Amino acid sequence: MGNRKFIASGLLVKRVCASLITLSLCSVAVFANAKSPVWKVTKGEQSVYLGGTVHVLAQADYPLPKAFDKAYQQADVLVLEMDMKQTQTLAFQQAMLTKMTFQDGRTYEDVLRPETVSRLNNYLTERQLPIAQFKKFKPSMLSITLTMLEMQRLGIGGTGVDMYYNALGENDNKDFVFLEQGEEQVDFLAKLGAGYEDEFINYTLDDINRLGQVMSEMKQAWRTGQSKALFDLAAKDWRDTFPASYQSLIVQRNHNWIDDIESYFNSDEVELVLVGALHLVGPDGVLNMLRAKGYTIEQLP
Repeated sequence: MGNRKFIASGLLVKRVCASLITLSLCSVAVFANAKSPVWKVTKGEQSVYLGGTVHVLAQADYPLPKAFDKAYQQADVLVLEMDMKQTQTLAFQQAMLTKMTFQDGRTYEDVLRPETVSRLNNYLTERQLPIAQFKKFKPSMLSITLTMLEMQRLGIGGTGVDMYYNALGENDNKDFVFLEQGEEQVDFLAKLGAGYEDEFINYTLDDINRLGQVMSEMKQAWRTGQSKALFDLAAKDWRDTFPASYQSLIVQRNHNWIDDIESYFNSDEVELVLVGALHLVGPDGVLNMLRAKGYTIEQLP
């Protein structure tokens, strides 16, 4: 019985991993002179392409903006946040379960206020989700899982930009570089909501209620390269409401990556860096960091 529970949990972990830090929406707007979420960054004779990705997409979101393919054709090396194959290993799934679920006999009822527990249980009951299977989830895992399930309910649960080009690059024998190990991402995610668990769960439940509409607006901004609008819709409130998690999940990782990205300008090869769109935009984004260092940045149409 315990083995079956682990297998079931492992399958859920795989689904959660596919939805980490997702920007995913359904409608597509067309603009006559629209830009794209892809940039060419130049220093001297060397160029690196940066693409802002969505980790989970609906089938209707394909084909992707043409700028992705243009950058891909120029690239010798694909640089991704992490090797998604790691998420398929039992060792990774066990690590995620260990870090993002209670291992000491506690449940979310022991860390959340009674009124938050009541609201969460009511939500799970309304969606016909078995409360018992969620009780050992830490708030970070609850937030990610409930958001993922809502996206699936809205019909958004397919291959995202990263996985699409990962598969294409393997088929075309491209070289790969990964900015992080899988367990590093788990460490970042496990810290979500730490110290303000009630606020985080209530924020998640509020977000879920308006997910479809907000995602539609975000997708329009992402697909057409409207960087400020994307930041304002997807990150500004998060930064202002939960500055610690924003620093951990976005800012700290951007600073961790910037030296690697700058090193690519010393290579004779051309790299295409594909990372979550929120890592590129806004005042703390990688693009702003490179611009401040004097790099020439061109947004592709």
